[in-house]
Amino acid sequence: MRKYFILLAGPLICLIMCLSPIEFISQDADKVLGIAAWMILWWITEVVSISTTALIPLTFFPVFNIMTIKEVAPYYGHPIVFLFFGGFIMALALEKVNLHKRIALNIINFTGTSPDRVILGFLLSTAFLSMWISNTATTVVMLPIAYSVIKLISSDEDGFTGEDKKFALSLMLGIAYAANVGGIATIIGTPPNIVLAGFLESEYNYNISFVKWMMIGVPFAIIMIACIYFLLTKVLYKTNVGSFQGTTDLIKSELINLGSITKKERYVLLVFAFAITCWISKTQINNLIPGLSLSDTTISMLGAFACFCIVHQGDFIFKWEDTKNLPWGIIILFGGGLSLANGLSQGGIIDLIGNYFNSNLTLSVLLISSLLIGVMLFSTELMSNVALVAIFAPMVAGVAAGLETSILILLIPVAMASSCAFMLPMATPPNAIVFASGHIKVKEMARTGIFLNIISIALLIVFFQFVIPLIMPSTI
Repeated sequence: MRKYFILLAGPLICLIMCLSPIEFISQDADKVLGIAAWMILWWITEVVSISTTALIPLTFFPVFNIMTIKEVAPYYGHPIVFLFFGGFIMALALEKVNLHKRIALNIINFTGTSPDRVILGFLLSTAFLSMWISNTATTVVMLPIAYSVIKLISSDEDGFTGEDKKFALSLMLGIAYAANVGGIATIIGTPPNIVLAGFLESEYNYNISFVKWMMIGVPFAIIMIACIYFLLTKVLYKTNVGSFQGTTDLIKSELINLGSITKKERYVLLVFAFAITCWISKTQINNLIPGLSLSDTTISMLGAFACFCIVHQGDFIFKWEDTKNLPWGIIILFGGGLSLANGLSQGGIIDLIGNYFNSNLTLSVLLISSLLIGVMLFSTELMSNVALVAIFAPMVAGVAAGLETSILILLIPVAMASSCAFMLPMATPPNAIVFASGHIKVKEMARTGIFLNIISIALLIVFFQFVIPLIMPSTI
């Protein structure tokens, strides 16, 4: 009954807002607000998939004469959408040839075999992989390796002791948290980053370059990984075990099973390295070759196209059938978020929010930004971070305009906060995956997560105040 009620309540609220003879703001604004209320209700409750909800603007903006189908449809094929599409393709190719597992095992093998060093190895390898492939896929890759290590220590002479349990708990939580944080480091690392980049490009004609995002994201991720490591190994779950016999052998055994690096892996690694190099040195390449106009999206699509063209022993390494694992729903969700943001802008709602804050400026910019970061971070514990950024971005842009501060400087830390959900299993897929391992209880995740949530908020406030203004222009 609850499901049916929510299914009906969404469109009913929309109809009341659209057809009511009483104007709340204006006729056009009320229509957009009605559709926004419908989408927010369905996004929060997830009564249908969030990707299905994202199709509402494409379907109903033309019906209510908010925008024509020709005006709405381009948002679902926005350049930012294809930036993420290309990144997805390269990540899938990386997974298909098992290169991601080889990278992870080598990092863990390098860090050492004491409990703290093993956890550090898992944190570093998980975070690094999550920069380039989805945090869900990263967690799925790392979990079997972690299981093997835990099984190894539980099969020794003294069995699965309390100290071993602390290690297992730290390891599982570390994988989930590192997967969440690692995605923040790059623009393609996690969907909320792309939603923000798309919003800024479509509404303010500003393109966040791959390098500029990394200048913010990488330092933040490194500091957070250090905090996670310190909290898990030195504060909450400190172990007194000297070293784990056999862990090195286990990791080396896994590497031996993979064998030496294959030609397939080398080809995919070459494509991946090419794309990363071009992203980092895009400006220099464009200056060096007159007439060339490389963009982050173009580079991403070149990498994706190259993956489809690699031939080994008479057969293609990566085929179109392999894209069945591509999260098409997330790509549709980008379009829905961008369409909604444009509708809110055209309806004058963003300006209205800005004017309200401009005429009621009683709180400091720092305090308001801190509140927005905190609200975003704790909200994402309960609902999709992608949907939250799609909802919050236009509103925060209006707040920034009202406060007469840079939209970029305020929006970036708020969007980054959406990837810092550490308390609850349902907050992110990595949290849910490691919770299902059976080594973690909800209270243990919540106990650790609340500390990391507070650390994240404090760090994001520092970045808002001191770091982001040095990197991003203050004129937008």
